[in-house]
Amino acid sequence: MAGIKERVGCRGRGPVAGLKLGILPAGDDPPGLAADEATMAALRQPAVNTRFVLIQTSHAGNVGAVARAMKVMGFDDLVLVDPRWPDVLTRPEAIERASGAVDVLQRARVVATLAQALEGMDHVCATAMTPRDFGPPTRSPREHLPALVADASQRPRGVAFVFGSERFGMRNEDVYRCHVCLSIPTAPDYGSLNIAAAVQLMAYEWRQSLGSHRLETAPGPEAADAAQMAAMLGHWEQALIAVGFLDPAAPKKLMPRLHQLFNRARPSEPEIHILRGIARAMEEAAKGTRRQSHPEQGQGAVICGPSDPPLD
Repeated sequence: MAGIKERVGCRGRGPVAGLKLGILPAGDDPPGLAADEATMAALRQPAVNTRFVLIQTSHAGNVGAVARAMKVMGFDDLVLVDPRWPDVLTRPEAIERASGAVDVLQRARVVATLAQALEGMDHVCATAMTPRDFGPPTRSPREHLPALVADASQRPRGVAFVFGSERFGMRNEDVYRCHVCLSIPTAPDYGSLNIAAAVQLMAYEWRQSLGSHRLETAPGPEAADAAQMAAMLGHWEQALIAVGFLDPAAPKKLMPRLHQLFNRARPSEPEIHILRGIARAMEEAAKGTRRQSHPEQGQGAVICGPSDPPLD
């Protein structure tokens, strides 16, 4: 991976280690199904165990930051290979940088070798900036990861993302163990990424590929219908004539242009009411029946000055 000089150790727990991530079908769950684990498992496509592996990590704070990056994307399987500090998972710097992801640190494992860290994983992704001779193919995460899960029958059971040490990156012999070398596209003249930033990017791309996190958004207001729009524009036309902005004898293209403007804006029904209120205020101002107020009184002032020339 571009500019990454850190390794991530993985937490080895065998074939069932880590967070099982399935892809739910689009739409809501079918009505009447009990929301128990067995039912949800039946609805999911084959799961993928995901593991992040750090090799010979030297900074405890980085380990905590990696745990945070993993948890925010829904992953919790972390394994450290031969870290500098045997007690790295409980050091104050790690706990502080985890920022609430202490549970990921508590579940993490420390192992002596990469082979132990990769136990149960059948697809291993190295992260390195420089392609290796005789090594695996180098691809970007966005190129490789979606294809990895596109075919359910070929989907791996376990995917590991391996990161090298902060100072030296991944050794050749570690890269050779992997199926692919993932490189994050960076600026050509500066590709150095902190390990936690690299893990965050990789975890995000993998989460996007799995597709099991949906962004919850509030539904927007429904647009007013054509009849409401036409009535509002008719009201505006009369108000613009009343204030001298529109000359009915030479209307030119003002109203068609306003029509297109509001069509693009797609105002909702409450917004139509606001626009008609503005038109009513213009008519009242033109008739001299609208009480004027000063802005300091907390109300919008109605200024009746010389009419502006009509616009084309």
